[in-house]
Amino acid sequence: MSAIGSLVPARFLTIIAHLVIVITIFWSRENNVKACLPLDFTQEEYDNEDKKLMVALAVTIGMFAIELAGFFSGVSMFNCSQGLLSTGAHASASVALIFFLFEQWECDIYWWIFAICSVLPAFVEILLFIAVFGLKKKPL
Repeated sequence: MSAIGSLVPARFLTIIAHLVIVITIFWSRENNVKACLPLDFTQEEYDNEDKKLMVALAVTIGMFAIELAGFFSGVSMFNCSQGLLSTGAHASASVALIFFLFEQWECDIYWWIFAICSVLPAFVEILLFIAVFGLKKKPL
């Protein structure tokens, strides 16, 4: 199997691994929300942090939708640069989010992971959408 041929399944698997971890955090976010709060917190503080984390997770799922749409439509499936960027970003996100989940890191760290590992590949995906559908470039 060529390098490009093996990059496609690796990209798919890392995206799905990242997605599964995000869904897992979404289901069990209570401990992570408590890690963001002081020891004596009010219900209002808890609800505020819970809402922030829920918004971050929902926006992350939106980024997955953008990236998976480009992947399954063929816009970026065989693009080596996007495949390598996406695979690296989602593999890194998977490892970082496992630590986020089990070590109960503060919620602010999630935004850094989100910006580097979800927004960046989705932004490049949007650029590829514009190139292919707007500028009528051939998908590589």
